[in-house]
Amino acid sequence: MTAEQVKPSAPDGTLSGLSRRRRRQLSLGGQYGLFAAVIVLIALLADWGTLRHNFANWDVAEGLFPDVITVGLRNTALYTAVGFGLGLGGGLVVALMRLSSVPPYRWFATTYIEIFRGLPLLLIFIFVGVGVPLAFPGTTIPGGAAGQAGLALGLVATAYLAETIRAGIEAVPKGQMEAARSLGMPHSRAMWSIVIPQAFRIIIPPLTNQLVLLCKDSSLVLFLGITLEQRDLTKFGRDLAGEKGNTTPIIVAGICYLLITIPLSLLARRLEARRKEAR
Repeated sequence: MTAEQVKPSAPDGTLSGLSRRRRRQLSLGGQYGLFAAVIVLIALLADWGTLRHNFANWDVAEGLFPDVITVGLRNTALYTAVGFGLGLGGGLVVALMRLSSVPPYRWFATTYIEIFRGLPLLLIFIFVGVGVPLAFPGTTIPGGAAGQAGLALGLVATAYLAETIRAGIEAVPKGQMEAARSLGMPHSRAMWSIVIPQAFRIIIPPLTNQLVLLCKDSSLVLFLGITLEQRDLTKFGRDLAGEKGNTTPIIVAGICYLLITIPLSLLARRLEARRKEAR
């Protein structure tokens, strides 16, 4: 028997005489046991009857349909789609300005990105809802609440998506542009036909993540003074919770948000995995 086969035992009865793998197994077992004990303790101490009545009252939840879908969910999806569309178009323009060889374009793009990424989205909603009518009397934003919400979301999304698109363009190998130019293709045509399509394939996952964030940020539309038919999920749930004296409508609104965000998150992870497999 060699010296390596003899494992010294700890005289004080501690785990120092055990192998690293065994110590790790015991540590994980202790963590799992502690976690299970906390869950059991919470389950025993919680007042499930009160929780069910206030957060999962089926009678209250049943009365929310179909308005929670036809009003709240529909408007949330609409505000998100308009904001993302404006942000995607604006982000592409600002990204190209950021990469431009013309200094004023770069200065404007950099300033825009820094300002709108640094300001809270709530201030942007207040500016769109209050500042624009005061600055331009008699001017109304097309589309009503959808136009106002889309503009506020689009202004911020433009700043974030501009950086995402710029990173995607810079990730395209420079040889692609050089090959296109060597064939006599103008720079602008090579950018639109060769570089930008490849860049968008690269940045599809972060674009999907930004769409998820915009969906949740659309809840700030309540600061625009919307009507009952223009309510998003958050406003809808909050109004009904106050009306019925029960928080179940807020839970239902949260579940509706998950119906949008979870599939988008799964799609983003799937696209990211496919992109890694293609490398």
